[in-house]
Amino acid sequence: MKGATLVALAATIGNFLQGWDNATIAGAMVYINKDMNLATSVQGLVVAMSLIGATVITTCSGPISDWLGRRPMLILSSVMYFLSGLIMLWSPNVYVLCLARLLDGFGAGLAVTLVPVYISETAPPEIRGQLNTLPQFLGSGGMFLSYCMVFTMSLSDAPSWRAMLGVLSIPSLVYLLFTVFYLPESPRWLVSKGRMDEAKTVLQQLYGREDVNDEMALLVEGLDIGGEKTLEDLLVTLEEHETLETVDEDGQMRLVGTHENQSYIARPFTDQQQSSLGLRSRHGSLANQSGIHKDPLVGLFDSLHEKMPESGGNTKSGVFPNFGSMFSTNADMPHVKPAHWEKDVESQFNKDHDDYATDDNAADDDSDNDLRSPLMSRQTTSMDKDVIPHPTGVSTLSMRRHSTLNGENSMGIGGGWHMGYRYDNGEYKRYYLKEDGAESRRGSIVSLPGDGGSYVHASALVSRSVLGPKSVLGSAVVPPTGPLWSALLEPGVKRALVVGVGIQILQQFSGINGVLYYTPQILERAGVDILLSSFGLSSISASFLISGLTTFLMLPAIVVAMRLMDVSGRRALLLWTIPVLIVSLVVLFISELVQISKVVNAALSTVCVVLYICFFVMGYGPIPNILCSEIFPTRVRGLCIAICAMVFWICDIIVTYSLPVLLSSIGLVGVFSIYAAVCVISWVFVYLKVPETKGMPLEVITDYFAFGAQASAPTKDST
Repeated sequence: MKGATLVALAATIGNFLQGWDNATIAGAMVYINKDMNLATSVQGLVVAMSLIGATVITTCSGPISDWLGRRPMLILSSVMYFLSGLIMLWSPNVYVLCLARLLDGFGAGLAVTLVPVYISETAPPEIRGQLNTLPQFLGSGGMFLSYCMVFTMSLSDAPSWRAMLGVLSIPSLVYLLFTVFYLPESPRWLVSKGRMDEAKTVLQQLYGREDVNDEMALLVEGLDIGGEKTLEDLLVTLEEHETLETVDEDGQMRLVGTHENQSYIARPFTDQQQSSLGLRSRHGSLANQSGIHKDPLVGLFDSLHEKMPESGGNTKSGVFPNFGSMFSTNADMPHVKPAHWEKDVESQFNKDHDDYATDDNAADDDSDNDLRSPLMSRQTTSMDKDVIPHPTGVSTLSMRRHSTLNGENSMGIGGGWHMGYRYDNGEYKRYYLKEDGAESRRGSIVSLPGDGGSYVHASALVSRSVLGPKSVLGSAVVPPTGPLWSALLEPGVKRALVVGVGIQILQQFSGINGVLYYTPQILERAGVDILLSSFGLSSISASFLISGLTTFLMLPAIVVAMRLMDVSGRRALLLWTIPVLIVSLVVLFISELVQISKVVNAALSTVCVVLYICFFVMGYGPIPNILCSEIFPTRVRGLCIAICAMVFWICDIIVTYSLPVLLSSIGLVGVFSIYAAVCVISWVFVYLKVPETKGMPLEVITDYFAFGAQASAPTKDST
């Protein structure tokens, strides 16, 4: 996973540049105003031009990234940053400055929109939240370094605002070199274009191992949108086999997967077994919730994270090692020689898309020694063959943990999830499986009365595989690629859009960007210059110093968030940190209402601003972008991200441009009271609507959104 971490670090340089620019313009505006004597409205326009640029580019960045790829758009982002830095360094007048700020907004908009998507599509589920917190960390780091530069320059006799802004071109050049020569294309985007060999190579580089069969199969399944889905409680036992005969006795069925000689015998719960074992039906509880209660989908996701054997992002299932080969001989399946699955998908895709060239030499390769497809691995390790259910019920995966995390043997599709297939009525059904983690069943093996075997309780989300009936003939069915506007009407996608758009709106109106852009002015009005007057600093330099120290304190707070993002989870962090934002804002406007000494007021205001910003970057800062990059299907992810990002930037413009007007009309008391009210609404929204997605593969998340919307629809109709 070292490769995925390094790639994420390189990609987040774009967020470093955005943070750098945010802090630089906040400091430079003091000197720009002195130099050009700008009106208040023009000052706001100079700041807002980058936001306007980000909004404009965001409207098309998603669909274009779905068409051209994520990497070319990141390259374009670095070019825009570089050009804007050079133009700001020159800027003879306010018009050229506004043009440069517009180009800077183009670069920031692409980075903020696509970097979380890129990281989510390249990171393993176990550390996806941690890596997706890097944009917040590097963004805050950029702000801190920028404030240090601005503070140092403010000590000179004639600070140059052009130099302050022009320095941006130096780190932008570094970002350009990384995007051109180091960053790979997103493997999910490559799969969506039928470029299987390239996707497999990228996955091997990211994960640091040769065997990426499970991941490749998952990425292909992720091309599906919608479709009927069911949730089943299964009793599962491991079985070794040489051939895959049909098992259809007493309701039993065989689930086969991505590796040879491993499969599972699964059987659904009877009503009597479910009652005797104290198991509840998630589907039933989902369908029966209504009224003012929280979204049933939230409860469904919560049930998937109930007290697993190990909490946190590295949680692995204790029961599911690798599944068996899907295309081994089966009495109910046609006896055909399996073709090279990846090449078949690629060839079928290329028949419908003339813009991609097929490797003719590889297409003619029928050798059994080269069957390295996601679903038909011909290579089976002795370790896989030796795995049997442990007689004491100890996790079989725990016994193999170190070899599978660091070696060449993959274990499932990530986060303790596994994928199996069942051939039924001429087509394949896909099963996303995870060991049930409720306390009463944790780590236990169930022995059924009258049955000689031992079983483990697992939850399974079942739907039709995208492989379809043609897969038995050696080719997979790849759905049409590109953004589909009609897919936005799918119930699961609509539900995800409500979550994504809602949390972006509330995040912006909680006031963080207004506070950050105008932190020097806010702290100066609060009287922070009194705290530093003994050092001989001017009020302007003192406010820059306080802003730099504030952003420095963000960094350890974000480190804590990185540690907790895949342990406590996104939802929990939001529910814990938003109340601190509320308290900080309430104390701020109370301190303005109550007559207290200037020193106490300055100290209290500074502490509250620091607490507000630090707890914001622990939760509300990174999590909305993380969630939006996780909850949409692959084929419409760019389109949906563009919608959420456009909402983000529009709200950002409104907050930033209106803050000076609000400060002059209703004062700090009114501004902070509005922000506090929005934070209260935010907490309620998160509690009712935002599910927990930690440690879940992206494709599993989107399938559960689709199932939740599908299962709750009858309830809505009946109310």
